[in-house]
Amino acid sequence: MPDQKIIPELYVIGAGPGDPELITVKAHRVLQQADVVLYDNLANKELLSLTKAGCENIYVGKHPYGDYTPQEKIHELILEKAHSKGIVVRLKGGDPYIFGRGFEEVLFAREHGIRTHYIPGITSMQASGFDDIPLTHRAVSEGIWAITGTKKDGSLSQDLRLSMQSNATVVIYMGMKKAAEIAAVYVQEGKGDTPVAVIQHASLPQQKSATGKVRDLPKLIEHHHLTYPAIIVIGWVIAVQEGGVPKRSSL
Repeated sequence: MPDQKIIPELYVIGAGPGDPELITVKAHRVLQQADVVLYDNLANKELLSLTKAGCENIYVGKHPYGDYTPQEKIHELILEKAHSKGIVVRLKGGDPYIFGRGFEEVLFAREHGIRTHYIPGITSMQASGFDDIPLTHRAVSEGIWAITGTKKDGSLSQDLRLSMQSNATVVIYMGMKKAAEIAAVYVQEGKGDTPVAVIQHASLPQQKSATGKVRDLPKLIEHHHLTYPAIIVIGWVIAVQEGGVPKRSSL
């Protein structure tokens, strides 16, 4: 019987914030069909147990400010494994299209004749709810700003100052090394008393968090021994958990 023809496919899948039970039903099914899984540092390794016998699991993680697999190497693996094995799953922490470079990989695969599919994941900021912090609240927050703490050139995003002009909740990804700069910007704008929360390992048993005022953000991180992976949430939604709608200027 002739070998079955290999159809190269790439599934870019969000592994969610950490808890392996938070992936989608579709992601669960595709993982069981995968021939190769390229998984990130933030993807829970328990998800690899869903794969079939013979599936090749390859770590291509990127530790914050540490060792990492170059994006070019990841592209090479996608190309090689899709054409030699068939179904490649790119398993990325959170959601692949939110500061995850997932779409870059999709475009690369398409350019090389590989079918592509996207399966969303729960992004880490949504896990703030496990700490009783809603991202919106009709009395105090009209929206959400999701901002990267560190741009490609290493600088703090200028969108932070723009976000402070709104009543929206601000969520900063990859901002732990910029804590002092973030606090300084809020103090400069006269908003140093805005509530802040830092949430590490959101949704996992070892989750840690701390709340305070954004002016004290560096001290808060140091005192509670917080580090990455973590998100920084800034806004009056944090005060809601302490007993109702906080007193502040009307929207």
